[in-house]
Amino acid sequence: MNSVLEQVMRRQDTWVGRAEHFAPARAAANSDSHGREHLSTGYSTLDAALRGQGWPLGNSIELLSDASGMGAMGLFLPAMASLSAQQRQWLVFIAPPFVPYAPLLEARGIDTRQVLLVHPRSREDLLWSTEQALRSSTCSAVFSWLGSTDYRYSELRKLQLAATSRNSLSVLFRAAHTGQQHAPAALRLQMTAYRQVQLLKQRGGKQGLTVELPVAEDIPGQPQLWELPASPAGTAPVAAPAAR
Repeated sequence: MNSVLEQVMRRQDTWVGRAEHFAPARAAANSDSHGREHLSTGYSTLDAALRGQGWPLGNSIELLSDASGMGAMGLFLPAMASLSAQQRQWLVFIAPPFVPYAPLLEARGIDTRQVLLVHPRSREDLLWSTEQALRSSTCSAVFSWLGSTDYRYSELRKLQLAATSRNSLSVLFRAAHTGQQHAPAALRLQMTAYRQVQLLKQRGGKQGLTVELPVAEDIPGQPQLWELPASPAGTAPVAAPAAR
């Protein structure tokens, strides 16, 4: 194969047909099997409902919420603890509506020295910061709060392609009403009630399922992020995690 053509074929933003004799060694960005690895969610019922038995890495995940999305972070605490223990890479929080509560993260086994907070000043900076973090080889997880703003499909597609360039955990928090809009994310979930998650979209897996998260799998004596206030009107924790 011509070397220039081969380089183009291997680009993450190149659509590749499914014919085996034309496909490159890696899975195409549009392929259902593009995510190379999965990371356990820490909840047996959710793992059982997800294709690959966990969060898809190297793909974007959208979590929709009526509130700010901070309470939904309880879904990702076990995964964050696992990533924190495995490697010394950044856990990036982009435009979080509240300052993460350091004692809670530390109590759950998350090294706050690995937490990096990014506060973009504009919509454009938010998208740019998210894309750069997703493409960085120094981030094991990227959590970005896109808020209630509507985004063009092309903008979300750009973030999805950035997510496929690495094998990190990529989570975009969006408002509940955006569930009616098309999105390129490999997995879309919505918090429909306390400890209740609905699978709106799952590439190559079951959809429309409602999953109850078992209380029995909480760590005894440890705080749960479900207890954080749902809106700025509540009493938000203010202690910031230390960043390197």
